[in-house]
Amino acid sequence: MNESVTVDEAISRGHRMVNYPVFIIMIGTIGLTIYLGTQKLIPSWGFPIGFFLAFGLAWLWWSVMITKWRLWAFDNVRNVHELKKRAIQEKLIWADNSIFEKTEIRTRTDNEKLISLRNKFKQDDLFQDDLTIQNETIIYYSKGGNFVEMIFMFLLVGVGIYLLAKTDSYILGSVLTLLGAYRSFKEYKEATNTEPQIILNEKGIKTINTDFYSWNEIENEEVISQGSGKLTHYYLTYDHPEGAEHLQIDDYETNQRDLNKLIILYRGRSKKKTTNR
Repeated sequence: MNESVTVDEAISRGHRMVNYPVFIIMIGTIGLTIYLGTQKLIPSWGFPIGFFLAFGLAWLWWSVMITKWRLWAFDNVRNVHELKKRAIQEKLIWADNSIFEKTEIRTRTDNEKLISLRNKFKQDDLFQDDLTIQNETIIYYSKGGNFVEMIFMFLLVGVGIYLLAKTDSYILGSVLTLLGAYRSFKEYKEATNTEPQIILNEKGIKTINTDFYSWNEIENEEVISQGSGKLTHYYLTYDHPEGAEHLQIDDYETNQRDLNKLIILYRGRSKKKTTNR
């Protein structure tokens, strides 16, 4: 047992071993199917078979390789609680008892080793401070990202006005103009908003929607994703004495991975400070 691999290193290797190849297999198989079909090299019924094969091969790769990654990662990483949580958040593995977890392909030897690795979950994670992170982090709306989106919305307004002025597509032109104008105004408001949206430090956390709570007053804090594909949105969630926070962070100057790491770090600093008193 080495335990010299960091959580970040293990997650990155997991993406290289599992998620990236899965994506390549799916896109490559579908692309090959479309090419062969357009060249009349396969019959028309070959298209659904090709699409089914793409998902089947991708799932087969995941089912085999995710077990290999589990065995390597949980054997070589010390903080297995953080590793497991991050792996679920970044869609490397599924939650315990998920129907998809049951499709992982494991030999008897694999199962025996995974059972032995469960003993590592009986010990708490070691706190590893990052001195490059300041005592307090204040997160705002992302000015650059919102201004870029605002420009695209202006272009959408232009297309809508063109359709209204030069064509008979009045309905589509009106929809694009109104949608573009609304989104442009929304992005402008966010880009020029200078109010802190999230504040984190070793004492606790505060958001634009929720008052400050110390770390010992909140639980189940994490950034989760909801939806899929382009409809995926990210939310900061946690339970507090007055209820629960569920704050969308898509337009903020942070992301799921970075904010989750900050949450772990500041809670860890809080525990360390309490212990040292």
